[in-house]
Amino acid sequence: MALTDDPPQASEYADRVIAVEPGGNEYIPADARHGTPRQMFWTWTSPNLEFATIFIGVLSATAFGMNFWQAGLGLAIGVGLGAAAHYVLSARGPEHGVPQMVLGRLAFGYRGNALPAAFMSIMCGVGWFATNSVSGAFALSTLTGMPKILSLILIVVAQTGFAVFGHNLVHAFERFVFPVLAVVFLVVTVVILTKADLGAPAPSGGVGGMGGFLLTVGTAFGYAGGWNPYAADYTRYLPATVSKVATGGYAAAGLFVSCLWLSALGAASATIASTVEGSPTDVFTANLPSALANPTLLAITLGAVAANALNVYSGAMAFVTIGLKLPIRTQRAVVSIGFGAVGFLVAWWALPDAAASYEAFLLIVAYWIGPWLGVMFADQYLRRGRRFDDLLYDRSYTNWGGVAAFLIGLVVSILLFSNQAEFTGYVVRELPDLGDITFFVGFASALVAYVLLARPRGIDNEPTGALHG
Repeated sequence: MALTDDPPQASEYADRVIAVEPGGNEYIPADARHGTPRQMFWTWTSPNLEFATIFIGVLSATAFGMNFWQAGLGLAIGVGLGAAAHYVLSARGPEHGVPQMVLGRLAFGYRGNALPAAFMSIMCGVGWFATNSVSGAFALSTLTGMPKILSLILIVVAQTGFAVFGHNLVHAFERFVFPVLAVVFLVVTVVILTKADLGAPAPSGGVGGMGGFLLTVGTAFGYAGGWNPYAADYTRYLPATVSKVATGGYAAAGLFVSCLWLSALGAASATIASTVEGSPTDVFTANLPSALANPTLLAITLGAVAANALNVYSGAMAFVTIGLKLPIRTQRAVVSIGFGAVGFLVAWWALPDAAASYEAFLLIVAYWIGPWLGVMFADQYLRRGRRFDDLLYDRSYTNWGGVAAFLIGLVVSILLFSNQAEFTGYVVRELPDLGDITFFVGFASALVAYVLLARPRGIDNEPTGALHG
């Protein structure tokens, strides 16, 4: 059977930068492959050199009641878990040459995969897009004096444009802004550390204790792990002969370094006594000398665009993977425009209370990614050493065990361990010091459920699919 709907399109696109990437989620043939694993470092560093990353650390202190060192440990664990998962998922891209959500069809089946693909489209393609658009709009508004709504419109148009052009322009933009963002935030780090009181006690009013620590871990994972469903999207164009270790290693390193660096910077900034009021970006940049404040605001703006170029691009591909049919040459580009419009509306709604929206959103992202990773990793382990390429585009292929395991992990973990203002899990009501361990429970329960459901089904004995030719 055909493994791609229109392979010549990808071959014509190849390594062209100023060109609209054709199609949607097709297999990338060998003659269209290009690039090196090293480029994954800046592709995954640039999107996280932005204020949304800083704010994770701010939350760990102000909302979760951690001092700097407690926050640093919690952030390192959460980010480290996300980066480890990113290593595994990114390494599969060159071998299979398809987007991450297409690879998910192995674990969920062609139709069943619409469920996690829809989660990703909504939570990541729209939710993350809106979250980062807000932080970018705040920064641009403070920098230029423009109204926040006008700043938001400009940010949305810019980042949607990159996503519409597609894979190669997104990679090129991440490489272009990498040195700018790295230099600005390096200087900002030096300034903040000279003012911070790293030995200060935890702020009063936060959760505190083990509960606050686990909330810090969960929030950090929600941020770093939020990139996991995108992983293979940006490695699938690499030649199939590249090193898996290098591919996964550069991607994981870029994610880990950038997320831990800026989130720890946020935790450090929270130890500086300040009476400044306003948007979160206003409060943060008030700690900087005026000569550095404006470059920092510009960097925050660029970082938001860098992050959302990926969010819209991958969100659109996930939506296409659901199975809805659009004109083959334009489907991903058209969906990117639609996501930009919807993301703008959500961001506009979130502008008045961005901080509260962000804290809840990060934890909710982790809720669905935990069970999804559990199913994906269990399936990858059970299929180790074999290829199943033909199943990826086989509309008749089903794996309802994956869907069931995902739902089991999702429902059990949320009902028992969710820690949100709107709903608190039944176990957490009795043991509030648990904080929020929904991700861990969701991951473990989905993984175990999939192994139990898949083995009786005989997944180990399924026929091996043909290799790409």
